This record gives sequence, C-alpha cells and structure tokens, in this order.
Amino acid sequence: MANDKPVHEIRLGRIKAVIWGNEIEGGGFRHNVQIRRLYKDGDDWKDSDSFGRDDLPLVAKIADMAHTWIFERIQDNV
Repeated sequence: MANDKPVHEIRLGRIKAVIWGNEIEGGGFRHNVQIRRLYKDGDDWKDSDSFGRDDLPLVAKIADMAHTWIFERIQDNV
C-alpha cells in the first residue's frame, strides 16, 4: 500500500531528497527516494530532476544522508 505523504524529507540548500515508504507483500517495507533541485521561476518555486555540475556534491551528500536515514530505520526494526 503506497503512502500519499513522504516518510521523511532532507534538504540542503536547493537540493531535496524525499523518502517514500511502501509496504510490500509478505510484511516487508521498502523505501524509495526522489532527489530534486528547487529553483525559482519568477515568483513561483518549481523543482527539477536535472542537476548542474555545482549541484553534484550536494546530490551525493543528500543521497548519503537518505541512505543513512533508511539504514537506521531498518536497524531499528531488526
């Protein structure tokens, strides 16, 4: 059963990771991560899955942070 809200969000500057949790058959749980870049278009905030060269260090850092957050949840359930 899919959640309609993320279970966690991590943001560093303009880069954001959204972590979704989904129950799977057999009683397990799976996490999926979306990494997005936020930008302003006039007065409106938008997001993109495209990253420039200077965004990549933050993408790597936020991916590591998302991995750590998920891993800690798995360890709590062991």
